[in-house]
Amino acid sequence: MGLDLFRGIEVVAEKKLIGNRLVMSLADDRTKELWQGFMSRRKEIRNPLSKDLISMQVYDRLLSFTEFNDTTQFEKWAVVEVKDYAKIPEGMVSYTLSGGLYAVFVHRGLPSSFPRTAQYIFGEWLPKTEYQLDHREHFEIMGSKYRNNDPSSEEEVWVPIKRKNQE
Repeated sequence: MGLDLFRGIEVVAEKKLIGNRLVMSLADDRTKELWQGFMSRRKEIRNPLSKDLISMQVYDRLLSFTEFNDTTQFEKWAVVEVKDYAKIPEGMVSYTLSGGLYAVFVHRGLPSSFPRTAQYIFGEWLPKTEYQLDHREHFEIMGSKYRNNDPSSEEEVWVPIKRKNQE
């Protein structure tokens, strides 16, 4: 583990997204409910840019790794990137991801092993770099190598960053 998780630093352009959202915490995890509701209706989105699914987390404020705990509430989104907002299915919502500088990692394995990946990113990688967390969206891209609940699954983890001491 370690170097093989880090993919690089990338600048992300603004993205137009459509999907569903729920407020949750790790202790009150509603991820399954969110994704079941979204997947049953995703074909209603007529203008996706790809087949990739995006899981996004939006936090009220910037949290340090040590502040984040099982009861920290956040918005979790199940979305796809779209060309425009011309046709938003009833009951779904749009969101414009602001973009910016991101560190990209790959998580391999089951969702239950994600805490190890997060520990590496926030507890090992980030403190050793010239970067710090930025207060923007965190997201995962579940592309062609993603397999739901499969140990061989891979997804990209995108963490918003900025140079240390940069306002």
